[in-house]
Amino acid sequence: MAENKVLVETSSRHVHVTKEHLEILFGKGAVLHNKRELSQPGQFLTEEKVTLVGPKHEIANVSILGPERPATQVEVSLTDARTLGVAAPIRESGDVAGSAACKIVGPAGEVELTEGVIAAQRHIHLTPKEAAEFNVADKEIVCVKIDSARSLVFDDVVVRVSEKFAPAMHVDTDESNAAALSGEVYGTIIKK
Repeated sequence: MAENKVLVETSSRHVHVTKEHLEILFGKGAVLHNKRELSQPGQFLTEEKVTLVGPKHEIANVSILGPERPATQVEVSLTDARTLGVAAPIRESGDVAGSAACKIVGPAGEVELTEGVIAAQRHIHLTPKEAAEFNVADKEIVCVKIDSARSLVFDDVVVRVSEKFAPAMHVDTDESNAAALSGEVYGTIIKK
């Protein structure tokens, strides 16, 4: 972790579902099938895909991430939100109260979310040991400098600290494209 550098990953649009919603979308007794592991321990991309339907348009083939969650949540970029015709607030994952609504359609049924659509706030996952090495704390807001073909500094990056995490910064596809991210990229954490 020399020089306060952290891996930067692009998080594409995706859905987290409850067991109840999984069964509505894919049928009674449905389970999530692990397609591949993600960088965060215990998290995985599933074989299951859904369609998001908003007032303006729909977006098909949206991945579900496992495992199941206590609340269904849709994470999209702001471009995706405009395409759907919803006003997705920028929030930390799990903070869905009063967020945007949409319909999720699966092969066996559909779920009408009255809230749950957000654009995830850019964030860094760290263990307590890594946070101490970087001299940052849980919920601290930092900047991250990216050196790329379109170098930039991301402001308002929230640090999230847990023993369950692996070190990585997550940005959405809009942010990734703005910085021309490609391949393995590292960013430098800058304290505010």
